[in-house]
Amino acid sequence: MVFLRKLRLPSENEALPGRDEVMPVPPAHFVNGNPLEGPFPQGYDCFHAGLGCFWGAERKFWETEGVWTTAVGYAGGHTKNPTYEEVCSGLTGHTEVVLAVFDPALVDYADLLKVFWEAHDPTQGMRQGNDIGTQYRSAIYVYDDRQRELALASREQYQRALSAAGYGEITTEIEGAPRFYYAEHYHQQYLAKVPNGYCGLGGTGVTCGIEPLVEFRGAAGR
Repeated sequence: MVFLRKLRLPSENEALPGRDEVMPVPPAHFVNGNPLEGPFPQGYDCFHAGLGCFWGAERKFWETEGVWTTAVGYAGGHTKNPTYEEVCSGLTGHTEVVLAVFDPALVDYADLLKVFWEAHDPTQGMRQGNDIGTQYRSAIYVYDDRQRELALASREQYQRALSAAGYGEITTEIEGAPRFYYAEHYHQQYLAKVPNGYCGLGGTGVTCGIEPLVEFRGAAGR
């Protein structure tokens, strides 16, 4: 019964209430020393997504050129300021997410979408590999119309590539960015602190071509 509960998103009435106290956040990124919390540098943008266990997911983005800082947390559910244990219970509705703050002069949002799609299998529903539960579902949370257009176009393009490779339907949700709740300090940049730590992330091996998205790249400047 507990297993089945973890595969179903709870309603707002079923979700744990949470608390008013916010999670303490480390003052600096363990890898690059930049702040994890805003205000961020003027002109920088945010990429916000879930792609399975956030330990390995975060590393993919802090290793990407043009990304200024990263943090892991919880989003997409109902519980206010949740704990890791609450999220793992399946009673918050949140998924594990990465927040990447980037300089659009150095890396485009479309390039980060390519990292996102290729780093995991977006066809697995409420799981990612051996990690099972609603907190491992695939999600992209967008901040403006351009990000939404790019996310939707990339999902359509990657679906064609996955279908050609024999994969099923993409289950990734694409929604307006909800509140990002920072995870506990020990989760932040975990694989830099514990280099041999667990990483359940595994891609499909299918390339996500971003060339079809080029028409959107200059949309903001038109």
